[in-house]
Amino acid sequence: QVQVVESGGGLVQAGESLRLSCAASGSIFSINDMGWHRQAPGKERELVAVTSSSGSGSTRYADSVKGRFTISRDNAKNTVYLQMSSLKPEDTAVYYCNVLATRGIITYSYWGRGTQVTVSS
Repeated sequence: QVQVVESGGGLVQAGESLRLSCAASGSIFSINDMGWHRQAPGKERELVAVTSSSGSGSTRYADSVKGRFTISRDNAKNTVYLQMSSLKPEDTAVYYCNVLATRGIITYSYWGRGTQVTVSS
């Protein structure tokens, strides 16, 4: 079993920054993608950013956060970070960490419980 725990959420004003962390622990096998999703009230969960373990560690961002958010990972610690800058009220959401891990030919998806980010105007 793999546990995924997020931290770092909080209440900030527009224009400020926050850094989210997500650590995976437990029966860790081959972790592939690590990413962040978010869900605002009344909206569907959406991808924010994802980083792959393959090659040069490619990253992908939602258009709405490009240039403001940066995803990074520490493979030795099985941890992924999301540095959020120039926050906007529309960034308010619960942020969830997602970890994809492979054992043999099967890929497993693990989610954290989420951390609340609230941006006031």
